[in-house]
Amino acid sequence: MRPVRSTALPILAVLAAACAHAPPAPLLPQTPAGYFPLAVGNEWVYADRSPVLAPSDRQARVRVVRILSRDAEGYFLDNDRGALRADADCVHDRLRRLLCAPFQVGRTWASVVGVGSTERYEIVGVGERVETSAGTFDGCVRVRAHNRAGPDADTVLEITYAPGVGPVRIETFAVVKGAVTPQVRAELKSYRLEGR
Repeated sequence: MRPVRSTALPILAVLAAACAHAPPAPLLPQTPAGYFPLAVGNEWVYADRSPVLAPSDRQARVRVVRILSRDAEGYFLDNDRGALRADADCVHDRLRRLLCAPFQVGRTWASVVGVGSTERYEIVGVGERVETSAGTFDGCVRVRAHNRAGPDADTVLEITYAPGVGPVRIETFAVVKGAVTPQVRAELKSYRLEGR
């Protein structure tokens, strides 16, 4: 074993000091509610960036989702007749589980949404960074859902959730005979969280 040279010792000391004072990594939510905060008054505004729209139309089209009330079953009701609830393991609407813990790439689940129609979900990204006009979001979880639309066709939905914010990107694709065609792309433009 060779002795450490005296010139290397100051460098090692600086590196050790830098590591000792590095900011801790942010703690990411461990529950679905941490990625989709549901409370009366919360609001998300999405810009429609769908590829089928002309660039000038993409700037003008927005969709506002605002939570208006909470029903007796614990579902938060929004201005678009949606109903969402966060349980310990999943955020779900009345038919499907949208985001389920644990947040690990490859985690799968399924939701039966009708006779002969099952949506298959998979976590395809964890710890992702997403940039939208509402800001840059780190630690995001991306979920992909597949639903068979015919013998050679699937519809695919991808939702990316940011910790403490909710969905920041929503995309749909048509997959016909293996060819993928983007359909809808909505990105978070602004948001307001009034409750927790």
